[in-house]
Amino acid sequence: MHVPARIGVLARSICSLQGRLLAGLAMTWLVIVGLVLLLAWQFGKGLVDDANLAHLRYESQLIANDLSEQVERRLRALERLEQGLRNVPANEVPARLENAQVLLEWFEGLMVADADGRVVADWPIVPGRAGLETAATEYFRMLRHSPWPYVSQPFIGRASGDSLVLMLVPRFDDQGVFNGVVGGMINLTHGGLFRRLEEIRLGDDGYVSVFTATGEALFHPRRAGGAVLGRPLGHSDALQQALNGWQGEAIASSGEGTPTLMAYRQIWPASWIVKVAIPQTQVQAPLGDFLARLWWAWLALAVLMLITMRWLVRRLLRPLHRLERQIAQVGAGERRYLELSTSMHELRQVAGSFNRLEHERLAALEHLRDRQAFLDAVLGSTPIGMFVADLKGRINYLNPALLELLGLEVTHEARDLWGRIHPDDRRGTEDMWRYTLSTGSDFVRQLRFLHPDGVTLWVEVHASQVLGNDQPLGFVGMVKDITERRQQEALQRWEAEHDPLTGLLNRRGFERRLEEALAEYSKTGTPSVLILFDLDHFKPINDEGGHALGDEMLRRVAQVVAWEVRRSDHVARQGGDEFAVLLPSCTLKQAGEIAESLRRAVSEVTVSNAGKTYSITLSMGVTALQEGDDAIESVFARADRASYQAKADGRNAVVVTTSDDDLIDSLW
Repeated sequence: MHVPARIGVLARSICSLQGRLLAGLAMTWLVIVGLVLLLAWQFGKGLVDDANLAHLRYESQLIANDLSEQVERRLRALERLEQGLRNVPANEVPARLENAQVLLEWFEGLMVADADGRVVADWPIVPGRAGLETAATEYFRMLRHSPWPYVSQPFIGRASGDSLVLMLVPRFDDQGVFNGVVGGMINLTHGGLFRRLEEIRLGDDGYVSVFTATGEALFHPRRAGGAVLGRPLGHSDALQQALNGWQGEAIASSGEGTPTLMAYRQIWPASWIVKVAIPQTQVQAPLGDFLARLWWAWLALAVLMLITMRWLVRRLLRPLHRLERQIAQVGAGERRYLELSTSMHELRQVAGSFNRLEHERLAALEHLRDRQAFLDAVLGSTPIGMFVADLKGRINYLNPALLELLGLEVTHEARDLWGRIHPDDRRGTEDMWRYTLSTGSDFVRQLRFLHPDGVTLWVEVHASQVLGNDQPLGFVGMVKDITERRQQEALQRWEAEHDPLTGLLNRRGFERRLEEALAEYSKTGTPSVLILFDLDHFKPINDEGGHALGDEMLRRVAQVVAWEVRRSDHVARQGGDEFAVLLPSCTLKQAGEIAESLRRAVSEVTVSNAGKTYSITLSMGVTALQEGDDAIESVFARADRASYQAKADGRNAVVVTTSDDDLIDSLW
């Protein structure tokens, strides 16, 4: 056959009904596959990132909890050692320290220093350590003015050359007077504190690192020995927020500039931070591989489908050829009527009304069965928990997602579901369900459910009545797990009233408590006192040492103030270097004594930078709630004027005011 003839045959084949059907099917299949793959990639990336961020959140929290527990165990062991050394003569301290040999499982070495900072004993004995002066170190100065255990900044050991940190607790005599410190050394290079982290595997490039709140690295698997002093990798906004006390998850650029999924958690007992990171390319690589394999599978399926459809189309077109032959036979008088057995609509019209009606009935019945199967498949495969109840409220179907969410078996009856509702929520839920059954209104309620694993879940239930031909048929309900959302809402309520830097109340939280105290004073006459103060000489700390040094001073001041006041008192950071203290059930005289103790304690707080030590003082205004105080603004204004008077009188002073007319009542 000549080439032009072949081209003509091919053109006629393409322009035929069979060719057009196959070409349209191929184009439609390719477009659908392309769109599905594109959408799967776009939406899949977000889902993969979210799933891995949730995994990082869980992993980082486990690591942070484990390290916090290890740090707390070691600090508690040092506290027990400190209690055993109370009232022990100085010459017996080395022997007592040697008897604590079991602590060397946790510490590389132990040391005891007296109230002047001189090391009086150590174990194992290292030449030159006994008699060493530590009074000038940051950790000794910190513990001198603080009753809490403290973990030092990392440093290089002089004898071993390894990275070390000191865990320390203050020593006290029977009168509670500071008597020195007890410390244990942790080896970050060869110690066991981070040994578990070295075994964690997060793919090829994922890693876990630990660093201090000042940014010094304690552990990083990419560095020799695991723990090397230095700055952590990267300079992202999330890292800077973590250094300021934030914890959470983010997607940011790593030190190499690649997008990375990161999770930060705080180790509060030691002021350390855990970072868990996985490169985004590593996270999304399985999705890309899966879509590539899916593309080739769909392409192979398309070829197979075209071959099958070509055979099927040729088979479907056979009645047309039979119709042509029968018409020719009728024309020739060889037959009297058409006898066709086909599902083609056009040929059914030729074959007769009966065949058409029968075919439509069978098609409608098939469509109904398909729709029922589709609905059953939707209920069975949907990831959302769903249930079906009759008009009497009996639950007769729970889909697999709901069974899995609530920890129920397929064999469990409806009473098992009601029996596991939290006792405090059960009666209200039953009353509302009965009201829904009687009125047909929607059932919407949040309640707690007791999971068989011992976990209490918060779930949201929404059930609606189903109508058919305007007649009620039953109820269909949906159940969602809102446990994480409830926990997040509780956390947000706490964050809304607290300062993230110091952990004290913020202005909003403090004003609410002052309003409550004012209302209590108006009703019962319960006295309360307000103290306002800011930090004298704070600006040079920020200007010369930077905001990080200023923030450290603010945190230390907050710790000292919170320690000095009573447990029932409220301490707040109003903003900047302004603080406020509310003393409920306190007289003005008692408040003046408390303010003076605060002034003395804070004046001993210092921070150091570049060899220079900074300290601050307080200018304090004190006032009590009085008759005629109808708003907290008047109380604030009175205390604020007293605070300004303290500054005007030379700072480092406490001014007490009793009324607006007689502003200055007493001056320390």
